[in-house]
Amino acid sequence: MVVFPGHKPVRNIKEEFHRIAGLPNVMGCVDGTQIPITAPAENEADYVNRKSFHSINVQICDAAYIVTNVEAKWPGSVHNSRIYRECRLSNRFARGEFDGYLLGDRGYPCQPSLLTPYPDPELGPQQRFNVAHCRTRARVEMTLGILKSRFQCLQKLRVTPERACDIIVACVVLHNIAIIRGEQHPAIQINDPADDYPIPADVQDGRAARDLIARNYF
Repeated sequence: MVVFPGHKPVRNIKEEFHRIAGLPNVMGCVDGTQIPITAPAENEADYVNRKSFHSINVQICDAAYIVTNVEAKWPGSVHNSRIYRECRLSNRFARGEFDGYLLGDRGYPCQPSLLTPYPDPELGPQQRFNVAHCRTRARVEMTLGILKSRFQCLQKLRVTPERACDIIVACVVLHNIAIIRGEQHPAIQINDPADDYPIPADVQDGRAARDLIARNYF
């Protein structure tokens, strides 16, 4: 039930993202979220995140509120950019398996397969690109909000880290089933401010890909 790029044809996924704000060839949006856990008995310090509580840092990628990829195995202290760099989805993009790219926030380095906003956009295409990027990437924040509203246990898991990771993945699978079945969800509460990690350096090829889209579409 968790498959990238999704349960629909790739063309349909790209068209749905394009309709939001005009960005072409988007295959998904990626984001990380901290799921609180009780302090583990082993390697306790590794699980303390930048906000000083114990957690699992979970990366998801989504399309149309469907989670298409989930990484639920990293302690809360691990940076989002490392999780993406070492995940299988990143490697698949690097091997050229997909004709498209993901959207991420400034917690990730801009690269050809993962475009981030301009840090200091100039007026004109760069600024319009950032607006479109923000509107489109809001989809993943909504998905996280739905997931956490539907499964209140994710407010804090009082189990071992290994068990917590299993529960998180199970919640994601059940979330996808509920979305596909069209089931209603509780009121969404989006209160997941970005981590204050240092902003990673962009990759030159990533900046070039972003510039090309900004010039040609905005």
